[in-house]
Amino acid sequence: MNLTTVRIDKPDEVNIILGQAHFIRTVEDLHEALATSVPGAKFGVAFCEASGPRLLRHSGTDPELEALAVKNLQAIGAGHTFLVTLGNLFPIHALRAVREVPEVCRIFCATANPVEVVVAESPLGRGVLGVIDGGSPLGVEGPKETAERVAFLRKIGLKLG
Repeated sequence: MNLTTVRIDKPDEVNIILGQAHFIRTVEDLHEALATSVPGAKFGVAFCEASGPRLLRHSGTDPELEALAVKNLQAIGAGHTFLVTLGNLFPIHALRAVREVPEVCRIFCATANPVEVVVAESPLGRGVLGVIDGGSPLGVEGPKETAERVAFLRKIGLKLG
């Protein structure tokens, strides 16, 4: 078995959700879940089939985000993986809907950070082992940083009071 990492190539402002699912209808169901949970959402979805014709299926509401999802999932090349690229929303707005799609098995990450995907390759194919999401901690949060975090969450409407 060979191990490698594949860096997700994306603009800084694009958020992603990388996961694993198990059925040919994944693209349609993810598209519907995203479109109905966040009206006006701009996104792209790509999914690698693991059997049959083993095609990379894709959909979206934004052609550039859709192409970005396809390009990155081609580089990963692991069966039954999906990648959602998000334009005008954060993962927190869409993650519940994605998790509720019946064929979704797991979520590896939901982030805007730089991401490297740890991929294993064997004679059978490729699989995602995990992700490296952003950098390692540089310290421990103190009272000043706690206050800044809470103020930020209030500013973007994710914390009341």
